[in-house]
Parts: sequence; structure tokens; C-alpha cells
Amino acid sequence: MPDLALRGGLYTLIDDPFLQPAADSALYEPDGLILIRDGRISALGAYSALRDRVGADVPLRHYPDAILLPGFVDAHIHFPQVEIIGSYGAQLLEWLNTYTFPAEAKFTDPQHAGRIAEFFVDELLLNGTTAASVFCTSAPASVDAIFEAAQRRNMLLLAGKMMMDRHAPPAILDSAQASYDDSKALIERWHRNGRGRYTVSPRFALTSSPRQLELAGALMSEYSDLRLQSHISENRAEVARAAELYPERAHYTDIYEHYGLLNERAIYGHGIHLSEAELRRFHETGAKIAHCPTSNFFIGSGLFDIARAKAASRPIVVGLGTDVGGGTSFSMLQTMAEAYKMAQLRGISINAAQSYYLATLGSAEALGIADRVGKLAPGYDADIVVLDPLATPLLALRAEVAESLEELLFALMICADDRAIQATYVAGELLHERRKPR
Repeated sequence: MPDLALRGGLYTLIDDPFLQPAADSALYEPDGLILIRDGRISALGAYSALRDRVGADVPLRHYPDAILLPGFVDAHIHFPQVEIIGSYGAQLLEWLNTYTFPAEAKFTDPQHAGRIAEFFVDELLLNGTTAASVFCTSAPASVDAIFEAAQRRNMLLLAGKMMMDRHAPPAILDSAQASYDDSKALIERWHRNGRGRYTVSPRFALTSSPRQLELAGALMSEYSDLRLQSHISENRAEVARAAELYPERAHYTDIYEHYGLLNERAIYGHGIHLSEAELRRFHETGAKIAHCPTSNFFIGSGLFDIARAKAASRPIVVGLGTDVGGGTSFSMLQTMAEAYKMAQLRGISINAAQSYYLATLGSAEALGIADRVGKLAPGYDADIVVLDPLATPLLALRAEVAESLEELLFALMICADDRAIQATYVAGELLHERRKPR
């Protein structure tokens, strides 16, 4: 018998719609039922086919006007940067020095780290995000804070201590050896502790010495199930500076590959200015890209070419990230909208299936967690978002004239915000609710 049953329209991606027709990539059940037991989906399908499996003592929550989706997966976000969202007028390297580094210096204080971590995870849930890959600071207290906050909510978060030993203020620097030692202690404390997953997190090649990147590679060799997250080719000045610091390497990507950091367990934020040779190495090694459109627009870094990244001749797995605080919103809906606009500026149209894939299954695949989350399927964790097409007068009016599910989903992605997140479930537990089900 299930512990809980959710009824409503069901929509989930089951494959990559960039590589095959959208109609073959998604499943939709207009009146569906999800059965949940012990935090996982035990069955789902048409309500008419499954309703007899719901006993009289099983809670049934009905969302008749809503669409139930897998919880959103944010592939790239910085929890210590929450306080600096919307800071004025700087490009990447100036942004880091003016806003980011001073904000991160506060996280040696465990109380501050804990307060921001609690706010951060609640803001994720408010926006229907149930899993994320999170950058912390170089202070171990920041890692403890985010994993503790996530564990209290049983959330699947990947997170790691920022490794950076040069070209930043002394207050936020570590050393190559300290970054290795601290990371190893944090891995032993948090990796696979509940739903937590540790991620080796060198900020980028500019702030890591060769020795530090070498030790990051050592950690990846010592723990075969760790993930790695970093940044690459976000800004042209950054690319030029990387070439100055590592003149012996063929290109930016080659820096990471040289130290054993380019493989199927690695995801790199941005990748806007990667050459064809670099994109081919991403494809050949299985490394992933986190597309972060709101921060790319806001900081003026450039226009990521998603069609080029997903080219059938050498496709790369791409996830979608808000990149808070360079990114301007926790909302994956708004992030999808900005990804659509960025593609339009490159003469590409991203359809609804492709957009929701990026925010769910695509990001889960990019983070190596697609066996647990990212779609609605039996055996998967019951991380579920309830999307309300009637959340605002404008959305309700737009829903009246939508002639297909695809049109409705697209309009929601363009026009909706956190008000459209009616409820968020994590491992079958209701952790956010804006409007009660009927």
C-alpha cells in the first residue's frame, strides 16, 4: 500500500528532445496518479487504472488544474552569493572582486553560514527546485551549513568546499594542501550521508595553482563516485587570463584535462567561448556543461550556443543552472525563459520539451543523479513539483486560450514565477505549499 497518492496532470521527460523528436521524449497523462511509498514513486499512470490501489486510509491529494512534474534540478548555483543578487554593473572579474569575494569572506562565521543556508534551501523549495549542485566557500563551515540544512529537509544536494589558493583576498584563500585536507575531511563527513553528495569544487583555473588542481585530481582518483564542478570560458578576459597563467596548455579545457579533471563526472559552468576543439574534448571525455543564461545576460559574458553544444555529430550533456548570485533568480521557470531568449538571439528556437528537459532530466544527467531524480518513474525519489497554470490572473487568462499542452507549458515557462509553484514534495514529503489541493 502507498503512503501517499497525488492526482493531477502528469508530465515528464524520458529522453533528450534535442536529439530526437519532442513527441518521443515526453510522457503526459492528463488525469494521472502517483503512488508514493517510503519516499519513492511506487507506481504512476492514469487515475482510472490505479485508483483501486489507493486504500481508504491512504491520503489522496488532488490537484485538478495543475501539472505534476519532476522537481527542478539546478545544475549550478552559489549559496554564499544570495546576498549579492542584483548588484550593479560589473563584468565577471570585476564582479568577483567587488561583490563575490567580500560576501564569501563572511562564511568563516558558522552562524552566518547557517542563517544563509537555511534561507537558501527554503528559497529553492519555494521555486520548485528539489536538487542542486551547490558551490560553497573555502571555509569548511559553509559546507557543514549547507549539508545540515539540506539534511533537515531530506534534500538531494551536491555541494563542496571552494578550492582557491591564489589571486583572491587572503580572507578567502586556502592552500593547495589545506584544500585537499579540508575536502577529504568533508567528504568523509558528508558524502552519501543521507541524500548528500560531495562535489570537488575548484573555483576555476585562475584561482587555483597547478598544485591545487593536481590535488583536486587526486581526490577524484581516490573516490570513484565523486563529482566535480568548476567554471570555464564564461568571459573573454577570463579565457585570456587562463592562457597567461597556463601558457604550456593548448587551451582552457586542456588545463583541466591535464590534471585529470575532464571526464564523465565533471560539470563546468558556462562554456560560452569554447572552441570547436574544446567542445570535441567535452564530448569525447563525457564532461558536462551547466548553461547559466540569467547570469550570462546580467554580467554581460556572452551568448551560449546551445545548438552547437548539442550538435548531433558530438553532443554534450547540458544542464541548466540559475548561477545565483550572478544569476538573478532562483526560479528555474525564469531561467528557462532566459535560455529561450538567448537561443533566439542566436537564431535558434528551443521548444517546451527541450526547455523542461534542461531543467529536470538534462540537469540530473549532467550531475550524475538521473538514476534517482529528474523524471517521474517507478523507483525514482518522489521529488515532485506541482505547477499551477491558474496561479495569477494573467496565467489563468493565458491558459484559457492554450490549444495544446506544449503551448501551455511554454507560456508558463515564459510568464510564470514562484507564484506558479503550488507545492513542492521532497522524497514524498510536502515541504512547500502555496495553495491547498482540492
